[in-house]
Amino acid sequence: MESKSKIALVTGGSRGLGKDMALRLAKKGLDVILTYHSKADDAQNVVAQVEQAGQKAAALQLNTGDLKSFDAFIGQLKEVLTNKFNTDHFDFLINNAGVGAIAPIKDVTEELFDELLNVHFKGVYFFTQKLIPVLNDGGGIINISSGLTRVSFPGSSPYACMKGAIEVFTRYLAKELGPRGIRANTIAPGAIATDFNGAHVRNSEDTQKAISSITALGRVGVAEDIGGVAAFLCTEDARWVNAQRIEASGGMFV
Repeated sequence: MESKSKIALVTGGSRGLGKDMALRLAKKGLDVILTYHSKADDAQNVVAQVEQAGQKAAALQLNTGDLKSFDAFIGQLKEVLTNKFNTDHFDFLINNAGVGAIAPIKDVTEELFDELLNVHFKGVYFFTQKLIPVLNDGGGIINISSGLTRVSFPGSSPYACMKGAIEVFTRYLAKELGPRGIRANTIAPGAIATDFNGAHVRNSEDTQKAISSITALGRVGVAEDIGGVAAFLCTEDARWVNAQRIEASGGMFV
């Protein structure tokens, strides 16, 4: 008998936060489609772990900063939905994929600015727009923002600006898609020790000490602190949570 599991699409799901999201979603009984940029082997490893948890999974290559590739991606997505999941729609979109950069305002180049713009805002905006017709009514959209939209760390201005735009976009998604029962929320992680941004947090003891000292729970975050929040938002328990920015930072600068 065909599974009636709901399906979540997680961009950047081969490692870090996206990987933990995929695994937590599987534990909640959701099927998962994840995207990866270049780490195909890592992505297939996550697929195998989701399948070991008893859910269906698939991985597709995607560069979220290459807007011209989206139509071809959606064609591939529809094929996978039909062939592997026996459906033509999915339920939850989690816009997680991203790149980091640290540069003071005086050193930010237009090229760096445009790269972050395309990956974190323009790409997310139009990727989401193109997927809205493929989303089931009653589903949801989760956009990953950052604690840096609330607190300011020198060197993070272009990245934080794009994430600020994402938070506004999320509220508009909630308003415009509300008639279809589609919820839209933002998760804003604090500093997380992953390989994101050249493993800047994970590899710097000084950075970890500084972050721990301004965090109520007294440590830096890990990927496992975030995945469960995303999984929760993809369940019926979160059906009345909409248009919210949920910061998961352990209490930074409270």
